Amino acid sequence: MDDQTIIALFFQRDESALKETAQKYTAYCRNIALHLLSDQQDADEVLNDTWLAAWNSIPPHKPEHLPGFLGKLTRNISLKRIRADRTQKRSTPEYRLVYEEIADWLQSPENVEQQITQQELTASINLFLGKLSDTERNVFVRRYYYMQPVAEIAEAQGFSSSKVKSMLLRIRKKLYTYLKKEDLL
Repeated sequence: MDDQTIIALFFQRDESALKETAQKYTAYCRNIALHLLSDQQDADEVLNDTWLAAWNSIPPHKPEHLPGFLGKLTRNISLKRIRADRTQKRSTPEYRLVYEEIADWLQSPENVEQQITQQELTASINLFLGKLSDTERNVFVRRYYYMQPVAEIAEAQGFSSSKVKSMLLRIRKKLYTYLKKEDLL
């Protein structure tokens, strides 16, 4: 089933949208979660949370690129789980329970200036990435968005690990220079 049909099912509130989404994107989203969490059980829980988040987000949101939308949901939910795990390790069981109950309330909205700066930075990074070759962009996104290990990126690209490391170093230097020029650093 194509992505537009799946999105249409979400808009119709047809539960088969979840079945079709899971069938088509489980491997993709699990891969993202496993890279971040390194635990199969946690990754499976994140997948369930991802499908729920997609159900709650579509509608009103209509993603232009369903795999990217689901990947971003998976990544954000995985990172939230990592932060929660770190918090739990430093706290008492009761504190964890209280925190879980009010976690959403504790999220303070950023001020407008911070939001604008973050949007400008995001737009500039996206422009920068658009200027890179497909290979460089792929390596950069795999490392810094999906947080894949260098060895895995090297294997997927058919490069040595040292080539990937030097490529990442050069891209970071280019990005730093670009952001300085744009007056964002």
